[in-house]
Amino acid sequence: MFEDKTLICKDCGKEFVFTAGEQQFYADHGFQNQPLRCKSCRDARKAKASGGEAPAPRPARQFFTATCARCGGEARVPFEPQSDRPVYCSNCFAEIRASR
Repeated sequence: MFEDKTLICKDCGKEFVFTAGEQQFYADHGFQNQPLRCKSCRDARKAKASGGEAPAPRPARQFFTATCARCGGEARVPFEPQSDRPVYCSNCFAEIRASR
């Protein structure tokens, strides 16, 4: 159904191929416009937009200690427990989830 097309890059003016596979991908995802830039110009724009640097590392995850509402053991959770909601240790949580 799709055939390779040769397009002209809007930025560098060089020819690039918009393959049948890429066209199928665009159609599957509902993209209506064909690409205006070649791969290297698209990559350059992405790098420029992101500052050209690698993303910053994510901060270490903070854990809170609470008492398990089911077994009374220690539960370490990645959120601050609220007094109106039960907190479960990982074993009890897994058992509750499996029983649903």
